[in-house]
Amino acid sequence: MANRALAVLGRGVLPVDTPIARADDAGLTRGDGMFETIHVRYGTPWQLDEHLARMEGSARILGIDLPPAAALAELVDQVLTDAHDDEEVAVKVVCTRGPEGADEPTVFATMFDVSPAQRAGRRDGIAVVSVTLGVSADVRAGAPWLLGGAKTLSYAVNMAALRHAAAAGADDALLVSSEGSVLEAPTATVVWAAGGALCTVPVDTGILAGTTVNYLLDRAGELGLSADRRRIQLDDLYAADEAWLCSSVRGAARIVQLDGKPIGEKGLTPGVQELLGFPSK
Repeated sequence: MANRALAVLGRGVLPVDTPIARADDAGLTRGDGMFETIHVRYGTPWQLDEHLARMEGSARILGIDLPPAAALAELVDQVLTDAHDDEEVAVKVVCTRGPEGADEPTVFATMFDVSPAQRAGRRDGIAVVSVTLGVSADVRAGAPWLLGGAKTLSYAVNMAALRHAAAAGADDALLVSSEGSVLEAPTATVVWAAGGALCTVPVDTGILAGTTVNYLLDRAGELGLSADRRRIQLDDLYAADEAWLCSSVRGAARIVQLDGKPIGEKGLTPGVQELLGFPSK
């Protein structure tokens, strides 16, 4: 049976089909808000503090008054009330700007199953196609109104990129800048191994700082690798020893193919998955 649950701040656990937002809520009408998705490993939210800290950072960028982290952590506990300890699920915490003129954010959490596609990518790897973001890798650092680094509800472009990838026969997309610099995936961070280092793209490009990637790179030495955050051109990524898309729920999905070209495999993926502690099933 599918796991589904809903909890609303100040109202507690509610039936999943309960209406919880007004028609003029800015989260619905403008995508004005932020969210975090947290992997729950058999009853325990993984990196909860890190996710809530990142959500607070998104709130500062958006200028939204986010409730305290303790209240959000309690909301996560509430939505997990009926979760089974022998399963992995995910929790999404959402905060919108709220109804027009009300100055009262709408805050809720949902629990849901990890999708078969996420499990398959973690297990079997993924094929990826590159798509252009249409801007320079440097533009967002000097343009705060572009909301670089914020995990906002405005995901229409991200979803369109994923649909484009699916239409091209791929599993995911890789966003690149106008000059060909690798940025991020629509719902994941890019990681690669090259020259004895485990690398990811620096956040000065405007990408979202990945909680899972930070955890991984902080422990790269356990894989016999150094850690580095540096820019990489798309052409250079093809030559990486190994590459992955990483996110909280998927863990690390190895990029098997990029734009129809195979990406190297040096046997690092099992160690990466073990280091992240993700379930193997």
